Amino acid sequence: MPAPSSDRPATPLPPGARPHPVRFVALATGAVAALLTITACTPANGPGAPSAAASSATAPQPAPTESLLTESPDTHSSVGSLAADFPVDLVPVPDDAEVLVSSAARAGATDLWDVSLNLRTAQDAAGLIDVYRQHLVAAGFVETAPEHAEPGLAAQATFSRSDGVEILVIGVLDRDGVRTMTLGGRVRVGS
Repeated sequence: MPAPSSDRPATPLPPGARPHPVRFVALATGAVAALLTITACTPANGPGAPSAAASSATAPQPAPTESLLTESPDTHSSVGSLAADFPVDLVPVPDDAEVLVSSAARAGATDLWDVSLNLRTAQDAAGLIDVYRQHLVAAGFVETAPEHAEPGLAAQATFSRSDGVEILVIGVLDRDGVRTMTLGGRVRVGS
């Protein structure tokens, strides 16, 4: 005799209907909890070895006097202005825009630079993307459609050149008549 169940009896779903996601979430949550319990109870290096949970519980906690800031300032980024070495000839800032944060740092021992730019403007989203489209296409970049549209963005675009070695991704958020644009990627400066 089967054990009684606390769930309601299963009712057939109408054609094309999907099962209720709460059941799947509960099942997934239970599976993750079971996996974590098994992992925490299994010795890492044989019998008697402490588990990762036990060793992290005894790790020393930081003292309240320790600083979260590094001793030297980050010379590759800037708040409220363009960072030193930012490739403004390739990635211009529109006249009416306010730079929030920017960065430009050499990517290791290569001729590539990791760049990012966050700005705020009243310019419409399509016009803002078009400013960058004109500069980047003129510099040899090719625009590709984003693989997945990000929900909540008013506009987004991806540009690449050098067989994808150089890539810039742009996203524009539109809130209360103000656009916030984020641009980031890796480029060769001066090419």
